[in-house]
Amino acid sequence: MTVLLLDTHVLLWWAADDPRLGARQRSAIADAERRYVGAASAYEIALKVRLGRLPGGRGVLDGWPRLMRGLRATELSLSVAHMARAGGLDWEHRDPFDRMLVAQAQLEGAVLLTDDARIRHFEDVRSTW
Repeated sequence: MTVLLLDTHVLLWWAADDPRLGARQRSAIADAERRYVGAASAYEIALKVRLGRLPGGRGVLDGWPRLMRGLRATELSLSVAHMARAGGLDWEHRDPFDRMLVAQAQLEGAVLLTDDARIRHFEDVRSTW
């Protein structure tokens, strides 16, 4: 069974029908038996909107329920276990959103769909692109 957790940029590219999300990635999303979008992604998008670093991000947040239905995705809340794992990862990577997503992927048995080379090269998470 394939369980996918979408990285924030993948979610944004899906929402914008961005060509950076190629046929292989779209097929992986379509073919997955379960798709998750982490709560950390909503937080990351909201933060970047507030800082003026994500034009169009407000529309993604406002259309969140429609986006989840279109993806047939389930929101993945952050638990104490996720946060403890994220904080305790033996990984010299300081981006807290990446750490949260990696921890969630580990604990939920999901493959993290990401174009981020730093995540893909971290040996302690299953990822794909």
